[in-house]
Amino acid sequence: MTSTSGPAGAVPPAVPLRGDGSPARLLVVDDEESLADLLVEALSFQGYTVTAARSGTEALTAVESVRPDLVILDVNMPGLDGFGVADRMRASGDATPIIFLTARTAPDDLRDGFGSGGDDYLMKPFRLEELSLRVSAVLRRTIGREATTGQAADTVSVADLILDLAAHQVTRDGKTIDLSPTEFRLLRYLAANAGRVVSKSELLKQVWGYDFETESSLAETYVFYLRRKLDKLGPRLIHTVRGVGYMLRPPQE
Repeated sequence: MTSTSGPAGAVPPAVPLRGDGSPARLLVVDDEESLADLLVEALSFQGYTVTAARSGTEALTAVESVRPDLVILDVNMPGLDGFGVADRMRASGDATPIIFLTARTAPDDLRDGFGSGGDDYLMKPFRLEELSLRVSAVLRRTIGREATTGQAADTVSVADLILDLAAHQVTRDGKTIDLSPTEFRLLRYLAANAGRVVSKSELLKQVWGYDFETESSLAETYVFYLRRKLDKLGPRLIHTVRGVGYMLRPPQE
């Protein structure tokens, strides 16, 4: 799975801490015992508190007992697979961030994962350093987010699209659009920069917190999924500028 080299110029990230000062808790879910053991050992060495689960059913039990800050979740497990685990977590109201590990390459498979509420994914094989950097970036963005609630209400509007930033709600033409937290952050950034082309690297940095070099189709996959939800209710708002990035703008008359 792993080589010892990571992204160019990457350094081991500091372990994000919980509100009580303790290290972030990770749950690693993979039915491949050798891989799960390797991830537990490597992430524990970095300072995280790490628990492992070997199946989807075991993962759901561990989520309840461990209350992890992040789940690293293999997709291709027998029985209840990773997407099924994520679906059940989200259906129960559990918003714990999820990084999928997958050997699948078909775009539809990846988009199914984001439909299940995944925050990121890594294709197997991957570098331990790459996983470590992504774990740290997700946690920096999500740990302590409860403390940011209660801010003054504010909205961003583009044409008939309205984002209520305090309530994390989105409507278009008066109809509510159900978005995951990551989809909301993406839409918020595009809307705040309406009329300007935003590059994929800028999105990875501003939406996902990735301030390191990485080869990832994360931004384009999420844009696809977000666009599909928005386009059901009106003319296209998010436009691709080939070779540059994306722009959100009102429909042209």
